[in-house]
Amino acid sequence: MEIILAIVVASAVILFGALISIGNERQRKAIDDLREQVVFWAVQDLKIKREHLARTAQVADPLGWFNKIATRACGYDVNLQIIEATESPNILLFDVNGGNGKILLTISSPAEVRTMKKTSSNRLSQYSERNPLLSLPKKAVAIECSVLNNGIMFDLELPLAWKGLTGNDIGEKSLIWIYNI
Repeated sequence: MEIILAIVVASAVILFGALISIGNERQRKAIDDLREQVVFWAVQDLKIKREHLARTAQVADPLGWFNKIATRACGYDVNLQIIEATESPNILLFDVNGGNGKILLTISSPAEVRTMKKTSSNRLSQYSERNPLLSLPKKAVAIECSVLNNGIMFDLELPLAWKGLTGNDIGEKSLIWIYNI
């Protein structure tokens, strides 16, 4: 009799455990569906807001805009002064705090920079081309600047600021890389 009672109790515990697991799985699925709907709503809301902002996007002070972006990326006030702007490849070279260093901004990814360095193996060609990317130190760290770390308007303002500062059009680029050299 005790064995039958133990089997019934064990079966009841297993049955209740299975029912609780099934209930928890249903709740998990409902929460996942709700999360997906919230994410979809947030994306649609951002698209609507960005559509309105895209029509009104402007950069009155391009140098100030780049100064703000570089200050965020470097973690200190950089007070940029432009030294040089090249079109092929698109590079901006800035002086930091009146000669305490240099910052290079480019739309070329670090992988593209490595490819450029490999194709330009002759040391004398780097001086004849005057490409600052080719003279970067090997251990130079590239800081990626995008919408994720510089605000919702970054990719809309970047082409405007670049064209305002250099007069060159960079197209629909949404990323820049900063090298603190």
